[in-house]
Amino acid sequence: MEHLNPRSPLVFDTTDLGRRPGSMERLQRTVEAPADFGTDVIAVPEGSPIELELRLESVVEGVLVTGSARATATGACVRCLDPVSHEVDGHFQELFAYADRAAHHREVGADDDETEEHVLEGDLFDLEPVLVDTVVPALPFQPVCREDCPGLCSECGAHLADDPEHHHEVLDPRWAALSALSPDTTQSNTEEKRN
Repeated sequence: MEHLNPRSPLVFDTTDLGRRPGSMERLQRTVEAPADFGTDVIAVPEGSPIELELRLESVVEGVLVTGSARATATGACVRCLDPVSHEVDGHFQELFAYADRAAHHREVGADDDETEEHVLEGDLFDLEPVLVDTVVPALPFQPVCREDCPGLCSECGAHLADDPEHHHEVLDPRWAALSALSPDTTQSNTEEKRN
């Protein structure tokens, strides 16, 4: 098992909080975003600031962490590929159980339905998995630079926002043979035969 590094910016020490239920501590911290903090389309860039406001509360089972995370995600518009930015303001509440309480719950079979249990390592807890679960789902699935972005021309890749009248004359290949029968084509063919 990998031990938590107390110097990591997303690892918090609850020593000052103590174990007396009802004890509370408020924290504000600006941390750097970890790697892979988003999706392939939009993400909070690694190293960019995340503003955290936390309330740590000692409860019988462990430490209840309630807070918010604010950051700016960047990516590309899915329609025109222009750069986009999106302000993220995620809120969370998570219980970090004392190791002895978590072990007891596992022994008696409680919380079998829980998909993930967060456990204190000594007096330390790692907020990164909670932030990932909070921020990543808050990101837009298909970010756009503006709601009415027309995107790119499927023929040449031109920005349709720059030229709303942009279009191409596209002849359906099924009708291509008939284009030879148009009056313009017939006249040019007759002139070619005369020469």
